[in-house]
Amino acid sequence: MPGSGHVKIALTSNDLITVDANFQAARQVVFYDVTEKSAEFLDCMQFKGGSRARKGTGGGKGANGGFCWMEELGEESEDGTDPLTARVKALEGCGILFTRGLSDPAAVRIHANKVFPVKMERRREIDEVILSLQGMMARPPLWLKKALGIHAHDPEYQV
Repeated sequence: MPGSGHVKIALTSNDLITVDANFQAARQVVFYDVTEKSAEFLDCMQFKGGSRARKGTGGGKGANGGFCWMEELGEESEDGTDPLTARVKALEGCGILFTRGLSDPAAVRIHANKVFPVKMERRREIDEVILSLQGMMARPPLWLKKALGIHAHDPEYQV
């Protein structure tokens, strides 16, 4: 609900305890409804496989060991659908996605669906991420106000 002080979030996880996976490779996406004082588990969507990590052609050593997590955009899954489309569709109704990594094509598609992607530099426990988000909700930064549906004309809007 816009402006109601809560937001539906998604977190990418392989172990269901930490945000420890890139969006395209995560085995699960966990969903919570978060307010300043509470967090309610909503659902967990599981994915088979995920993108395969491919060694970069340049042989360089990037932040993730020289592997590329880009979604193979032309490749379809066994049922004939684009695997990135299914993952982006799973985020429907979310305001924020917390993930360890994200390809540019995925980021564009996620942002086009009005979901704010947050790339995390290190593994963090899901509970820790939720507590941090709740702490920000008291005086939300602009990006969080947008995710919460708070607009300049709302009485909750503070500069």
